[in-house]
Amino acid sequence: MSKYRVLITDYAWPDLELEREILAAADVELLVSPAQDAATLSQLAADVDGILTCWAVISRQVIEAAGSLRGITRMGIGLDNIDLEECTRRGIPVTNVPDYCQQEVAEHTLALLLALARNIGIYHQQGRAGVYSRDNGPPLRRIEGATLGLVGLGRIGRQVAVLARAIGLRVIATRRDLSQLEANVELLPLDQLLAESDFLSLHLPLTDDTSQMIGAPQLALMKPGSFLVNTARGGLLDHQALAAALQSGQLAGAALDVQEPEPPPLDQPPYNHPHVIVTPHTAFVSEQSLFDLRSRSARQIVQCLEGDKPDNLVNPEVIPP
Repeated sequence: MSKYRVLITDYAWPDLELEREILAAADVELLVSPAQDAATLSQLAADVDGILTCWAVISRQVIEAAGSLRGITRMGIGLDNIDLEECTRRGIPVTNVPDYCQQEVAEHTLALLLALARNIGIYHQQGRAGVYSRDNGPPLRRIEGATLGLVGLGRIGRQVAVLARAIGLRVIATRRDLSQLEANVELLPLDQLLAESDFLSLHLPLTDDTSQMIGAPQLALMKPGSFLVNTARGGLLDHQALAAALQSGQLAGAALDVQEPEPPPLDQPPYNHPHVIVTPHTAFVSEQSLFDLRSRSARQIVQCLEGDKPDNLVNPEVIPP
């Protein structure tokens, strides 16, 4: 019998050989959940020492059912699917991989911006339909010298700024603390940023404060004919308001890698609008990023099990100094 047992709730890659190899070296047995509902996870969590989770919700119910948890590792960045407050109250370490896929998401963001600006999605759709014409779609404008507004300036936002400046975009940003200066990025209040941006890109976690923070009032402040890109969280955006802004022409287009729900109803607005590009939550993916995520997550849960201070501990108060 293994020394420890770890439950993996869900994963988005073909197999778990890498995780099994790392865990087996520490005498850890890996259990795979067949479903992600609270009842199934609660039943399985009752008999494990650690949890690896990708997107499944680790609710208070699941945490209460797990009487001997030594740690939970989020196989990703955001923590909105884990009841962090309940974990902290019970002294359960929680970790994540905060710098995971930042280059990939930044690259995907820039790729979507370029595709919008050059009407690539529109021309591709029309070409597949047998229409070969440059006259259909928003006016083509030079990207160099245009303004990119970043809502959020964490690791990914900063990397987007680096890539965007390299192709000549002026980069402005907003965040909660505007007093802390940022090299080469002008910080502005949200309303002013919206009014000045030719492209708006979202880079925030989803919280109670940020849920649907970009809605009809915010979209109305944007430049007519501007573009929106979301590679962060679908819940940051009011999709009905986006559909209306696209229909009225207030926005010239949008590119969405994250939706709410996922998968979204692709036959309904805003997803079926000809000026909308939809990618299936793929901004984070690359062979390199997935190997990094999987190996680091597995090692972090082992650190929790063995009583070490884990890398990327998000609730340090649970471990005495």
